[in-house]
Amino acid sequence: MELIRGLKGLNGRHRGSVVTIGTFDGMHLGHQALLTRLKEHGGRLSRPTMVLTFEPMPREFLLAEGLAPARLTSCRERWRILARLGCDFLWLLRFGPWLRNLSGEEFAGLLGKELGTPLVVVGHDFRFGRNGEATAATLSAAGRRLGFEVDVVPPVTIDGERVSSSGVRDALARADFEQVRRWLGRPYSMTGRVVQGNRLGRSLGFPTANLQIERRRPPVQGIFAVRVHGASEAALPGVASLGTRPTVDGEHTLLEAHVFDFSGDLYGREIEVEFVAKLREEERFPSLDALTAQMHKDAARARDILG
Repeated sequence: MELIRGLKGLNGRHRGSVVTIGTFDGMHLGHQALLTRLKEHGGRLSRPTMVLTFEPMPREFLLAEGLAPARLTSCRERWRILARLGCDFLWLLRFGPWLRNLSGEEFAGLLGKELGTPLVVVGHDFRFGRNGEATAATLSAAGRRLGFEVDVVPPVTIDGERVSSSGVRDALARADFEQVRRWLGRPYSMTGRVVQGNRLGRSLGFPTANLQIERRRPPVQGIFAVRVHGASEAALPGVASLGTRPTVDGEHTLLEAHVFDFSGDLYGREIEVEFVAKLREEERFPSLDALTAQMHKDAARARDILG
């Protein structure tokens, strides 16, 4: 999948692609339904497929710091999932004052004139442009003038509930990882490259693979039973902490994964940490000895959960 950055990144081979538009946070089953429909149209029309998305996500730009929804996926994670789903192009536009103030008609012109798309796939709740004035209906009307069709995909429901990013966040807040798995179509995970830490875990007998969190705010925090992919050919069981490490006065959110019975070097390697069950909330302990004692309890419980 080719990454296209900004308007200037578009060139002749991108024009005429069929396109779908959205933030695609989480890439849940509703998003995947859009991608499935997009690929069907691409095959029918013999056109390449394109996903148009934004960075930062619009609500991260529009809302005050701390009020935007927690991110389910980083930009890199969305890229990886979309690549696995078989799209041709990812068109990434920076969301800022220009896009915020674009009228619905101007946004439609971007698709019809700049991209020259014959067909746009959107969800039933699609809104964009200044004050959200571009809806699926107004985009369809503009498309008739500009020469493209709009296919509106209905919501995906599971057990009578509409699958949505906000619903996935709610399930994560309850640590209902089974519902999250069903709505995402895969286990919930975070991916990143292992970075150098302060080696405190190693000194306490729990060496960890540390991942910096690319999300502006993660949707979960606490201590978890996990499976780590990328450390070996098979996923390995472990225990992980996601938070600010209050016992050692940490300031930045960090994901620290201890892989059971593993002694290899993971620095610089990209790994995926799959969340299986939440063990407890993060807390401040009166001493490192008390923290270490609790870490042994957490590890034992995680081993039991993971079998």
